[in-house]
Amino acid sequence: MVSLDPFRDTHEGVTIGAEPWTTASRYKEKFPKKSPFAGGVVAIHVRVQNDNDQGIKINLGRIRLLVQIDEENRQELEPLTADDVADTVLLKDNGKDPTARRNPLPIPVGKPRPGRDANWTAMRDACQNAGIPSTVIGAHSFVEGLVYFNLRGEVELLQSAHLYLPSLTTMGNNQPISYFDIRLGKDAAI
Repeated sequence: MVSLDPFRDTHEGVTIGAEPWTTASRYKEKFPKKSPFAGGVVAIHVRVQNDNDQGIKINLGRIRLLVQIDEENRQELEPLTADDVADTVLLKDNGKDPTARRNPLPIPVGKPRPGRDANWTAMRDACQNAGIPSTVIGAHSFVEGLVYFNLRGEVELLQSAHLYLPSLTTMGNNQPISYFDIRLGKDAAI
């Protein structure tokens, strides 16, 4: 497979390519009204190519963006859900620490959060539609889509960042596939 993504890792019959979207113009097609980038969120286009004779599964929630803040400060950022992106961009949630763990509880039942209007729903839906559509990649096929991280507009952090994908397994026998660690800086391009 020839990857169009500038950064990639290949082993065990799987190739994962990544392309950080670091300019506002890159988001225009998928987000014609309001872009996640305008709210400090960076999307990374990820393509997972499976050249094996059996399917594989990927745990999207275990993906991490490893960023080097300074010499002694390395952070692991969790991917944002479509709801998280819409909250961050439209509800001015940019001041949150992107490295803080999110506690999923309590979940309000029956009542939408304040500010979650039609614009919020449109943003969330656009993020879901542009995201990776499946956690299962069939034999000799691929999936691709966006994974979102709140960098609070600090795109320069990507110069020393790594995209880490630790949880891939084969279908049927649940054999783990070695982790993927994709360096995203300019000097990492092949």
